[in-house]
Amino acid sequence: MKKIFILTILFFSIHSQSQTYVKVNAMTTIFTIPNVGIETSIGEKSTFQFDVLASFWKSVDGKPREFYTFTPEYRYHFKEKHNGFYAGAHIGASIFNFQKWNYLNTDLYEKGMGYFIGSTIGYQVKINDKFMLDCFLGGGWHQGFYKGYDISTGERYEKVKNYNKSGEWLPYRGGVMVSYKLN
Repeated sequence: MKKIFILTILFFSIHSQSQTYVKVNAMTTIFTIPNVGIETSIGEKSTFQFDVLASFWKSVDGKPREFYTFTPEYRYHFKEKHNGFYAGAHIGASIFNFQKWNYLNTDLYEKGMGYFIGSTIGYQVKINDKFMLDCFLGGGWHQGFYKGYDISTGERYEKVKNYNKSGEWLPYRGGVMVSYKLN
């Protein structure tokens, strides 16, 4: 009980001194792939952001394009929080039913999950007291665990019994977040 009480006091103390922004990625939203997040202050030059990117497209031209990513990220701001350059480090998870770039002209796709670890660089510009733009680019290592299927037959195309594995370096984050300050 003491631990819960101390954690609650700590959480409200940090939150009462913090600036919190809700964010929407304008670039991905144009392509009907929403990316929403929340960023809050956790120190003098540090923030924590959590965002979700989702493609709800079950099929595009008969090919699956559905995926979800969940990204918690620590950010260090070189000048001051929410104004200027920053660098971030993250580790996250993904769920996908997707045809990879190297299978674009085939009937093959993958269904599975994965994790990723990487970094982000960005620049934040305050528009006024309530709005801010956050321009960012990031990537890293993605390790996927999946089952590969043939679209026309529905059968698995690989010989692996359980899950196949695939790891690769990718640029997987980027855009312009339009941010609104809550407090």
